[in-house]
Amino acid sequence: MRKHTLAVTVENRPGVLTRVTTLFRRRGYNIESLAVGETENPGISRITIVVMGDGKILEQVTKQLYKLVEVIKIVDITEERSVERELVLIKVRADNNVRADIVQIVDIFRARIVDIGKNSLIIEVTGDSGKIDAIVESLKPFGVMELVRTGIIAMVRGEIK
Repeated sequence: MRKHTLAVTVENRPGVLTRVTTLFRRRGYNIESLAVGETENPGISRITIVVMGDGKILEQVTKQLYKLVEVIKIVDITEERSVERELVLIKVRADNNVRADIVQIVDIFRARIVDIGKNSLIIEVTGDSGKIDAIVESLKPFGVMELVRTGIIAMVRGEIK
């Protein structure tokens, strides 16, 4: 069992995401990460799905996805040279006594402070999952009040095949 990243290109129509996720639910497969958005073509969306499974499970899911009329293309980019990113917003407790320490952590991770409250900061971080996990762990001692994390988005490096 390992994580697989699937790039699923679909028609940009209402209900497509529901049909895709229902397919996973009906088969009892947990989606680890899910991100969806319009592509360079407004009529087409791309769903990036991270799912845990072996080759057999992946093959079964792919075959089932292709049965959906709106699915245009599925690419397993797990083994491809790719760029993966996530975005996270972290609201952390930050009174005047610890702000300098938090700012130092933000600088180390090349993150940004996007909001300053009386007793909190909201930090924006973009990067791979390891970087996101590391900054969250570094900020936990200060008191993470709220955390919102996107799913992974990924793109194969180099020329289009």
